[in-house]
Amino acid sequence: MTAEKHVLSILVDNQPGVLSRIAGLFSGRGYNIESLCVAETTEPLVSRITIVTKANTLGIEQINKQLNKLINVIKVHELTGTAYVEREMALIKVKAKPENRAEILRIVDIFRCKVVDVGLEHYTIEITGDEGKLAAIMSLLKPIGIKEIAKTGIIALYREPK
Repeated sequence: MTAEKHVLSILVDNQPGVLSRIAGLFSGRGYNIESLCVAETTEPLVSRITIVTKANTLGIEQINKQLNKLINVIKVHELTGTAYVEREMALIKVKAKPENRAEILRIVDIFRCKVVDVGLEHYTIEITGDEGKLAAIMSLLKPIGIKEIAKTGIIALYREPK
């Protein structure tokens, strides 16, 4: 069986140590967390954790079962294979020599992102989108010269039935 990407949206109690127990569950079973995003929900006592991992079908079933056994886990949604919306944000610092500035600004316009910081020799670009959009802009900016990248990791919500 091959490992496939899985996106898990987990509602948990907003308490110290909960994230540690969840991360420990993954490391204890040898699964890598590819991205992790945690934030409070509209209810201050509840947080949403979005985890992206790779596992085969049997492995993801084991992860779901083990997560549901943790006391502070309220609900686990495995979003892969369902209708859901995902986004990721990135800050990309690009070398901006005078001869490249117009090209960088064209790329920023095409991808509907924005320049959030300008220096004598760099632009910092903020972009939000799915993995494909981020990969596409990075492939265009890479030949110009990417200095640094910071990414949030995927956040996701399942779609409500229409």
